[in-house]
Amino acid sequence: MDRLDAMAVLLSVAEHGSISAASRALHAPLPTVSRKIAELEAYLGVRLFTRTSRRILLTEVGKDYVAAAREILERVEEVERRATGEYAAPKGDLTMTAPIVFGRLHVLPIITDFLKAFPEINIHLTMSDRMISLADDHIDVALRISELSDSSLIATRLGSIRTTTYANPDYLQRHSRLSHPEDLKGHDCIAFNGVLSTQVWAFREGEREIAVPIRTRLSVNTAEAAVDAAAAGLGITRVMAYQAKRAVDLGFLLPLLEEYEHEASPVHLLHKSEGLMPLKLRTFLDFATPRLRALLK
Repeated sequence: MDRLDAMAVLLSVAEHGSISAASRALHAPLPTVSRKIAELEAYLGVRLFTRTSRRILLTEVGKDYVAAAREILERVEEVERRATGEYAAPKGDLTMTAPIVFGRLHVLPIITDFLKAFPEINIHLTMSDRMISLADDHIDVALRISELSDSSLIATRLGSIRTTTYANPDYLQRHSRLSHPEDLKGHDCIAFNGVLSTQVWAFREGEREIAVPIRTRLSVNTAEAAVDAAAAGLGITRVMAYQAKRAVDLGFLLPLLEEYEHEASPVHLLHKSEGLMPLKLRTFLDFATPRLRALLK
């Protein structure tokens, strides 16, 4: 039995939740995947999975073994990268995550230029407004717009971005004046529920925190949809400044209540601190960091 291969199969089954899903992901016959798991369990003398009618679940021993197997395979991969020169020349694959709108508007053009400059590097970019774990999802570098909570990651600060309230000029002409956050109670609101509450928006007046209940006419899960609905005159929305910039530049949205907003959110590039940094990652960070900082000035 090839134990490293068996570990790789085990990780795939654990990640996909079933042997059939792992079989499809690995492009391997179902009996082969099942046999390798059975051989590994027989070799260890323990049950790694509890099988149900719909899926298989890791036992406590299985959870510990999967964590150890993942670490072993990552170390083997690191040694192989060194042996093949990945630490001596910028080549290989990078995985990255960034927020959807910021990723499309700002990160993707930088990645495009980077790939043209470094033809031996490939990048897989996942754009998502949810917080993706670098360790669990095997991400090399992440762009985050928020305060940092994971001190185990290495962070490079790029700048900051404000959250701002916006409305279409025609909407403002048709509705009552909006000069204070409390005035929002009488307005139709469009909530982007990926970041902000769909029921209460928080502001600051001097040192005083203001929590304003809002009347949510529309709740959406992407900033683009919130911006589009507000630009169409449906109501007032609240998103990060970069998400509304194009609509503001075109005259479809006007910023409101800026003096009542909280401090701007910091923007960082994050990567894991384990082991020697591959040159492909260092090369990307050196390429992207000054360009992203220039955008955020």
